[in-house]
Amino acid sequence: MTKVSVIIPSSEETFTRYYDLRWRVLRKPFKRPPGSEKDAYDQVGDHRMLVNEKGEAIGVGRIHFNSPEEAQIRFMAVDPKYQGEGHGVSLIYALELAAKEQGAERIVINSRENTLGFYIRCGYELKEEADTVKNPQAEHQLVKALDKPDYIVYRPAWCEALQTIWHREIPITEAMGIQIYQYTGRTFEVRAPLARNINVHQTMFAGSIYTLATLAGWGMIQLHLQEEGLTGGIVLADGHIEYKAPIDQEPRAVVSLSDMEGNFGGLKQGKNTHLTLNVAVYDGDDFAAMFTGKYVVKAPR
Repeated sequence: MTKVSVIIPSSEETFTRYYDLRWRVLRKPFKRPPGSEKDAYDQVGDHRMLVNEKGEAIGVGRIHFNSPEEAQIRFMAVDPKYQGEGHGVSLIYALELAAKEQGAERIVINSRENTLGFYIRCGYELKEEADTVKNPQAEHQLVKALDKPDYIVYRPAWCEALQTIWHREIPITEAMGIQIYQYTGRTFEVRAPLARNINVHQTMFAGSIYTLATLAGWGMIQLHLQEEGLTGGIVLADGHIEYKAPIDQEPRAVVSLSDMEGNFGGLKQGKNTHLTLNVAVYDGDDFAAMFTGKYVVKAPR
């Protein structure tokens, strides 16, 4: 998977790359001339651009405000060569955070039929359905609330269901205050308040760190089972953790899909599958521990 960064275009050179990608993806296929990719809101909008390791633009998007409470995403585009790698979700996340930081309570977006499923997976709800029978290029209008305390960028309903399962079937997770913080399809993050997991040294209890990391790996597997349309029982077969530094502020466990070894091939054939995941645990932004978990997903009998 391509390593990308989110930047805010500011120089003439970065905006040239920004608008070029916007035109190539959103206007050129419809035989629209260069310049048609811009509008009056660009001067007051908030722009984000995804760049690869070479600094090339691979994704662009913009928000502008319709009112103090409502932001709108427009001109979302990902280079076709990089589609299917989760970059669209990263771009949505960056734009939504920018909107939240400026006080937006909701975001609206207009979508053609071919991108409707993507935005629904990102938690947007259909507000006005377009008549695509009469006009295949007509756009649906969708909306997403940003003022929820458990705001999740991708698959929010799945994350809410997973959180409920944890609290119902693993009671210690509720006692520890473990909460799903974010899921992007490629990364998964869980957090827990230090106050509920503190030891005599006023740092996070080692067992709580282990539990937080174990659940982060478990959750990533569960969500990707759902992405694949599969079911199975997840168990931890073996786990190892290296504690590098104490946690005395903000415990976070983060796992990336790129750090998962194994696949669901056996499960698709009715066999158990074995997966290994590395989960990084942080104190805020400071690296504190690395957990390696070997999980078994048991095929339904």
